[in-house]
Amino acid sequence: MTQPVELGLDYIQDLHAANRRLREQAAAVQVIMPSGMPAWLITRYPQARAALADPRLGKQAVTIRGRYRPGSPESVLFRHMLNTDPPDHERLRRLVSKAFTARRIELLRPRVSAIAAALLDDIAAGDEADLVESFAFPLPIMVICELLGLPAQDRDKFREWSDAVVSAITRQAEIDDAAIAWSDYVSGLLEVKRKDPADDLLSALVHVEDAGDRLNRDELLAMVFLLLAAGHETTVNLISGGTLALLRDDAERARLAADPTLLPGAIEELLRYVCPSNHATLRLTSEPVDVDGTVIPAGEIVLVLLSSANRDPGYTDAPDRLDLARDTAGHLGFGHGIHYCLGAPLARMEAEIAFTALLTRFPEMTLAVPPAELRYRPSTLVHGLVSLPVRLRRLP
Repeated sequence: MTQPVELGLDYIQDLHAANRRLREQAAAVQVIMPSGMPAWLITRYPQARAALADPRLGKQAVTIRGRYRPGSPESVLFRHMLNTDPPDHERLRRLVSKAFTARRIELLRPRVSAIAAALLDDIAAGDEADLVESFAFPLPIMVICELLGLPAQDRDKFREWSDAVVSAITRQAEIDDAAIAWSDYVSGLLEVKRKDPADDLLSALVHVEDAGDRLNRDELLAMVFLLLAAGHETTVNLISGGTLALLRDDAERARLAADPTLLPGAIEELLRYVCPSNHATLRLTSEPVDVDGTVIPAGEIVLVLLSSANRDPGYTDAPDRLDLARDTAGHLGFGHGIHYCLGAPLARMEAEIAFTALLTRFPEMTLAVPPAELRYRPSTLVHGLVSLPVRLRRLP
């Protein structure tokens, strides 16, 4: 039996090249993740898409037998619908969907546009900016805070807690501290919303009911954590990574500027090309699973590499080239199957507004540092830049 491939933090900094090597090796590769966790990576598109819908790759057992230790502070935060199997998954998703409606999301459009414009007003005062810190992060975190009814002034706390949980290098004690702080914070808010509900998603989740069924306290804590973390992480990385991709491809950027009708398709291509989520959340094999001739034993942790599948030549031609008019049908940027991202419509709307505002306001924007100097956050779950320094105007 071959030895597992040991992945270091260099995997994160050179993700697509590393994924290419893994993909060429096999459709399923046994690895040791940078955190030290043993896992199997599904690297190719057909097998990844199938794995995302395979009931033998379960979720619920991960919270018990995986990294989320029973009874630990963080275990409460991960007992949400993304880590549950049917029938519990259907129950949770049905309850959340009754509160997290398309109408509620669409009503946010004017507010998202106003937030984006205000952030760009602040940026315009200077000649250079870090687009992560000044735009890509504050836009989605402010939006999700308003949607949920969380105080926007606490967004730095939310960022600190989220970073601790998704990082590949955070010590367990720090993760526990972040989980406890989050649970205490949201528990207080839940009591307020229970007694004095407002017109926000958190109040709706507290009071949502389906045939007498409601979310209990732990389910609410986990669901709000999921909505906050997933509700900003993907969009932050899509905006920053997508902007970087456009800054590095003058032809595609000019193409988009010349034809704004390309924008909806361009967002799908940027989701495929950037892939803000590197891999799907953990799954556990309930029995041996054959992946293109490689048998993964029962009881093994499996990570579906969305970023690798989206750049598989078996899925699309010239996958490492940005093509804003590409047919991206079936891309895995938001996953696939019953765990397909519930917040995808919100992320798409935010990205549409963000790219339109940014490229219209600063059409001559350029990178302020060589691409080789850019660094990615130390996480294998999300694929996001630490910073994105840009010059807003071309030098005379």
